[in-house]
Amino acid sequence: MKMSTIEKVKESVVLAEDLDFHHEIILFNDDVNTFDHVIDTLIRVCDHTPIQAEQCAILVHYTGKCGVKTGAYDELKPLCSALLDAGLSAEIQ
Repeated sequence: MKMSTIEKVKESVVLAEDLDFHHEIILFNDDVNTFDHVIDTLIRVCDHTPIQAEQCAILVHYTGKCGVKTGAYDELKPLCSALLDAGLSAEIQ
């Protein structure tokens, strides 16, 4: 009986650690920024390749939003702030 309790505790710790990395920066469409500005900003801030940034910009334009970066909240917060400072609409979910 003691072994199953230990296993359950280990599973809970692993799940809590995994949840910290399941945050995502969502970029939203707007009528202000150009494709070039969005692409250049994603390359600079999120370390996207040019093709990846272009694909994200297209998805944002046609669907209204796109997840552009995943990770731990503390890692994403300064990146999201940089996107906002560049005039883009973004949030961490």
